[in-house]
Amino acid sequence: MKSDYTLYGWELSYFSGKLRGYLRYKGIAYSEKSPTARLLLKRIPRETGASVLPVLKTPEGAWLQDTTAIIEQLERENPQPSITPTRPRQRIAAQLIEAWADEYWIPPAMHYRWSFPENYALFEQEAGKNLLPWAPKFLRKRAAKKSAGYLRGFLPHIGVTADTIKFIEQWTTQVLDILETHFTEYDYLLGGRPSVGDFGLIGPLHAHLNRDPYPKRELMDKRPNLQAWINRVHNGDAASGEWLKNDQIAETLTPLFEKIFAEFLPMIHGIVQKTEQHTAAKSLKPGDKMPRSLPPLDVPMGNNNISRAAMPYSVWMMQRVKARYSRLNKNQRASVNHWLSDYGQPPMSEWNLGPLLARRALATQLARKQVLAK
Repeated sequence: MKSDYTLYGWELSYFSGKLRGYLRYKGIAYSEKSPTARLLLKRIPRETGASVLPVLKTPEGAWLQDTTAIIEQLERENPQPSITPTRPRQRIAAQLIEAWADEYWIPPAMHYRWSFPENYALFEQEAGKNLLPWAPKFLRKRAAKKSAGYLRGFLPHIGVTADTIKFIEQWTTQVLDILETHFTEYDYLLGGRPSVGDFGLIGPLHAHLNRDPYPKRELMDKRPNLQAWINRVHNGDAASGEWLKNDQIAETLTPLFEKIFAEFLPMIHGIVQKTEQHTAAKSLKPGDKMPRSLPPLDVPMGNNNISRAAMPYSVWMMQRVKARYSRLNKNQRASVNHWLSDYGQPPMSEWNLGPLLARRALATQLARKQVLAK
């Protein structure tokens, strides 16, 4: 197995925990470095096209960005123990959860970090030390406060406002209760071993909810089975068993998928509509770049709506799920479609996910013909 990978990430980072837990579980030898301001603002953008965390440097010297793409590449190179279920329903379910966790969870995670000032001290301490490790404390604190202010400024953009906080908190409590019930019976989402869905969901739950003081005390410490799952996945613990037999998906996840199909999928369809409108209005061609965000749309959250920017990247994530579905054989697709019908969903082949997109750093572009053929 290859060694000498370097993970550039912060404990504070939404997605660093996802990749860290995966590397640990797979037993992939790596070292971790906390990027300084110079690395984060200069070297990483030069190598990846964006100032972003985490980044993985390979033994060959390549710099990889985006946890979904990184994990997919590492799975090809290190296939065992696999985090991709072999059964069709479980495979699609795991990818749906990963996409949902990566994209839909952003407002709750950001709210529970930035709406509670008692969290700021931890951020300022860790971010300041990471950004300017050799600087005096007052300069570290100044740099961290500037970074924090920049991040807090995104809250209205992603739907976190005085009018929506109540909805976001109600939604989060409900979902965490669903997960607590599930992890009372199972060690992982699909049974006795982790899947890509587990590593997707660990992102917001580890860094933002189980480390920041307010949500850790008020949400996670009160749910010991969920908290134990967070620790298992982030620590990369060995599997305790196997995925459920006969392609089963636990009934305890039914309310979770009800929410995914009632809330996340309408968000995706809304972004698709805005993506199609922008593509037509700008007469975009394959290879043309899409904006990172488009005008906001109303997104269902429980019995309410929040208004958040439309991110074409979220559609790219779902197009990957549909591509995985398309590679299944006829009987496997029929099995997935039967499962989808339990939630009132049409076959995935009928889902309109708009023009095919390719990832471009943190944004997307209309896929070129050679990308379409892959």
